[in-house]
Amino acid sequence: MTVDNSDFKPSAMARPAEVKIAIFGVGLIGGSLALCWKGKPGFRIVGHSVNPGSVSKYVSLGVVDEGTTSLADAALDADFIFLCVPVGRLNDYLDELARLPLKPGCIITDVGSTKASVVAHASGLDLNGAVFLGGHPMAGSERSGVEAATTDLFENAYYVLTPTDGTPPEAVERMKDLLRWTRANVVLTDSVLHDSIVGAISHLPHMIAVGLVNQIAGYNETNDLYRSLAAGGFRDITRIASSDPTVWRDILVNNKTVLLQLLEDWKKEMDRFAELLKQEDGEGISEQFRLANGFRKQLPERRKGMIQSLHECYVDVPDHPGIIGRIATELGQERINLSNLHIVESREDVPGILRLSFKEAEDLEKAVDLLRRMQYQVYF
Repeated sequence: MTVDNSDFKPSAMARPAEVKIAIFGVGLIGGSLALCWKGKPGFRIVGHSVNPGSVSKYVSLGVVDEGTTSLADAALDADFIFLCVPVGRLNDYLDELARLPLKPGCIITDVGSTKASVVAHASGLDLNGAVFLGGHPMAGSERSGVEAATTDLFENAYYVLTPTDGTPPEAVERMKDLLRWTRANVVLTDSVLHDSIVGAISHLPHMIAVGLVNQIAGYNETNDLYRSLAAGGFRDITRIASSDPTVWRDILVNNKTVLLQLLEDWKKEMDRFAELLKQEDGEGISEQFRLANGFRKQLPERRKGMIQSLHECYVDVPDHPGIIGRIATELGQERINLSNLHIVESREDVPGILRLSFKEAEDLEKAVDLLRRMQYQVYF
């Protein structure tokens, strides 16, 4: 089930005078959620961290209304509690909350990338009148931390909720109503099914990328030409191997059963390729590419997902003073949102290569059109 929020215009109707939202872990995800409600009439946002410095940062950046290092104070009288902490810490936080006098009807949710284990753990707890409803906003960024938080992180992304048979329908509706402020598209599904699908489309690709990079790193120990030549496409298809090691350690261990089966299936795919190569079956290899191309073309291009979309182009630029600044200025004047700029190569008497990255495909298209009108050579 999907809720389309594209035309939603929030109103204060049917809301109490003040809704307290407690967010534990105000980083990229928690901070972006906070900003969706911060400053809106009827909402009070409280951020929690065990680190006093982090609490001060949340408040000074204006991401939350209040901050505290006390878990009990943050949870006191909260209407919604968002656990935006690493997957490996979720059960500990739920155990702590179960020992507190929570507000009757309070909805506790999380933003973890795996759902079955936390849903099962919460089902075995007495939450003193509160309700747990698993959640997973399928959006991210190449940046991290509260400084990277933004109100539009979840816009047009899928936000998965995983109610159980025992979840009160009224709690699901309240959560869906609250999440309309994120402009995400809410999807309801079973927690086990969620883990199977997300394992296949996100967790498995991360493992493959890490394995591939480490394989090439091994070859590079005997010949550093591997590293020198592993640029361009190789760097792009393996960029998710740079993801946070601690975060991904917890995610993969938590989803172990699903991932072990996915790895077996992946081995079968690679064995199929190996057999085609042994038999020098050119038509069979071509068929594998045709099948992959056909399915990939059906994938939505502009829908945000767990793996951040890559919208990049490369520009040949002469080695002239001020040329980089001129390009950035022209893009800014056309209100084209440039998210990153990197000089791949620039040597005397050799044209430099400028890599430009954009958050949205639309910005990339506008930039390419502008740069070509400026007589620059642009390619992908």
